[in-house]
Amino acid sequence: MSAKSSFINNAMENKPRIIFATNNQHKLVEIQSAIGDKLEIISLKAAGIDIDIPEPHETIEENATEKSTTIHKLTGGENVFSEDTGLEIDALNGEPGVHTAYYGGEERSAEKNNAKVLQRLGDNPNRKARFRTIISLIYNNTEHLFEGITEGHIGKAPEGTLGFGYDPIFVPDGETRPFGQMTLEEKNRFSHRRKAADQLVTFLQTQI
Repeated sequence: MSAKSSFINNAMENKPRIIFATNNQHKLVEIQSAIGDKLEIISLKAAGIDIDIPEPHETIEENATEKSTTIHKLTGGENVFSEDTGLEIDALNGEPGVHTAYYGGEERSAEKNNAKVLQRLGDNPNRKARFRTIISLIYNNTEHLFEGITEGHIGKAPEGTLGFGYDPIFVPDGETRPFGQMTLEEKNRFSHRRKAADQLVTFLQTQI
């Protein structure tokens, strides 16, 4: 525990940094890209933490809180943030929602997730959907929540190999291409994760 605290304290002396409670490398890259050089993110791996954080709840808000709280306690009260994102499809009554990562099965297969969404939607003309991200920040032992939403629709078939998860089938409003055909810089113009991260940075700039 003391080694982890020492690592973080030494890092904070040089540049503002904070632990991101995730094992998902894709999310780590997107969050760091969204934040830019305003804040340096410490991954769980870099902080010497090797655990699979549970996501047992029925809302993305509760799951985000679960992740940040778990790491906050594990590190003895270090500042930490987590992120949870759900894809909500109107015609599927908000599914996959909190089950976004496992929609197609327990193995977290993006291909199976996308295939299940397309199969369930079929030819339904109502393809309206949104990505919703919640960031849970625990700073000075107090939790703060930030929300980012990207409205859009589900395409008829996967397109593109960029991004991850549902990016090949999600088309944000104002675009004709899915996230799967966009560079990270292009995606950040619409990204739910970017919107939540911007709020996180704005808050931290008033605190650090």
